[in-house]
Amino acid sequence: MLKLSGRSNRITESKFSAEAHLEARGVGRTIHDLVLLSPTDVTLTPGRCLAVLGQNGAGKTTLLRILAGKQQPSEGEATMGGRVIDERDTFIRRSIASLIGVPAFYPDLTVGEQLALINATWGVPKGKSETIVASSLESFGIANLRQRFVHELSSGQTQMFYLAATFIRPSRVLILDEPEQRLDPSRKDALVEAVLRAQSGGAAIVFTSHDSSLVDRLANATVDLGAA
Repeated sequence: MLKLSGRSNRITESKFSAEAHLEARGVGRTIHDLVLLSPTDVTLTPGRCLAVLGQNGAGKTTLLRILAGKQQPSEGEATMGGRVIDERDTFIRRSIASLIGVPAFYPDLTVGEQLALINATWGVPKGKSETIVASSLESFGIANLRQRFVHELSSGQTQMFYLAATFIRPSRVLILDEPEQRLDPSRKDALVEAVLRAQSGGAAIVFTSHDSSLVDRLANATVDLGAA
C-alpha cells in the first residue's frame, strides 16, 4: 500500500494525473483562526481507492466535505474536469456520490421505493430501475427489507440502506465517511465487495475509517492527516 504525506498533508507524487477524476490542491479550512484542515493535496484516479486516516479532529470529514462539494475550502481548490467542485453544479452532483453523515430520505417511502426514487431522479428507465434496485438490495443483504420503512430498520440495517442508496447513484467518484460504522463482520464483507465492484467499473473511491483491517483490504494508498 502506498502511503502519502507532506506539505502539511501533501501526496508524495509530485505530478497530478491527467486522468484524475478529482484533484485537490492545497485545500484547507480555517474558521476564526481555528484550523479544521491543514493544506492537503489529493488526486483520485479511475479504479483506485484512497483511505484518509488521522485522529478525531484531524480534519478527515472536513476534507471529504470539500471533495464532495458540500463545503468550500478557505484556501486551495478542488476540481473535477476543470470545474470547481460545488454540489450546486449538476455535473458535480452527477459525478460524485457521497455518504457523509445521515443522508436525507422520505419517511413515508419504503426501502425499495427510496432506491427507485433515486433512480428516477437520475433518469434511469423504470424497467431498468427494477433490476438495479433488486441487485442493490441483494448486494447489501437487505432484499428481505424492501417493504420496510427506514425507521423500522436496526442500526446495522440502516447503515446498509444508506450504503445502497449511495452506491446506486450514477457516479465516477464515491466518497464515504466511516462507511463501516455499525456493521458486523459479514456486513463489512458486503461493503468491501461493493467497493471492489465500483473500482472494477472505473470509479475512484475515497473513504475515512478507524478500522485498520478495512483499510488494508481496500486502500491502494493512504493519506494521514495527522502525519508530520
